[in-house]
Amino acid sequence: MNTTIEFDETNFETDLTKHRPCGNSLAAAGIALWGAVIVALGAGGVFDTAGSLPLPILGGVAAPILLFLALFRLVNGFREFVLSADPLLVSGLQAWRFAGFGFLALYAHGLLPALFAWPAGLGDMAIGITAPWIVRMLARRPAFAATKGFVLWQALGLLDFVVALGTGVLGSGAVGIVAATTTAPMGRLPLVLIPCFLVPFFTMLHLTAIFQARRLARATAFGLEAIRSQV
Repeated sequence: MNTTIEFDETNFETDLTKHRPCGNSLAAAGIALWGAVIVALGAGGVFDTAGSLPLPILGGVAAPILLFLALFRLVNGFREFVLSADPLLVSGLQAWRFAGFGFLALYAHGLLPALFAWPAGLGDMAIGITAPWIVRMLARRPAFAATKGFVLWQALGLLDFVVALGTGVLGSGAVGIVAATTTAPMGRLPLVLIPCFLVPFFTMLHLTAIFQARRLARATAFGLEAIRSQV
C-alpha cells in the first residue's frame, strides 16, 4: 500500500499562529516604553554629540537590536512570538520608509549634508516604494517568503541602514570631513527618534522576515524530502 504525504506550504503561517503567545499587548507596551525612554534621553541631550563621534546614537541603535537577538536566541516564547508574526504586516510596515524623502527635504533646507541625506533618503525610499510589491507577492504566494529574492530584499533594507549609519558618522564632522553642515541634528529631538527608535524597529522587522524565511525554507525542504522518500 502506498503512503501519500501531502505538504502544504501555505499551512506554515497557520501552524505558527496556533502557537503564538498572547504577547501583543506586552509587545506594544514594550515598544511604547522604548520610545518614551528615547524621548526622555533625547530631551536630556544624551544623544547630542555635535562635533564628536556619535557614539551615544550608535549605542541607541545597537542596544535594542542586540537585546532582540538575545531574546530570540534564548527565550523560546519570544522566538515563537516573533516567528508567528504576520509576514504581510512585517514586510508591509517597511512601506513607511518612503518617508525617507524627508532627508532630502532637510538637505534642501541646509539642515543635513548631502553625504548622508542622499544615500539614506534614496535607500529608504527604494525599500518603501517596493514594499507593497513584496506584500502582493506574499499574498499571492506565501512560499515566496522562502525565496532568495525575498531574503535579498530584506538584506538590502538592512544594507541601507548600514550605509546610513556609516555616512552619518562620516558627516558628523568628527572624522576628518569638515563641512558647514553636519549630521548633528540627528542627535536632537525629534530627529533622534529616527536612528535610535525607527532604525532598530525596522531592523527587527527585517530580521523577523529573514528568520521566518529560514524556517519556512527548512519546513519546505523537510516536506519535499519526506515526499521523495515515499516515492
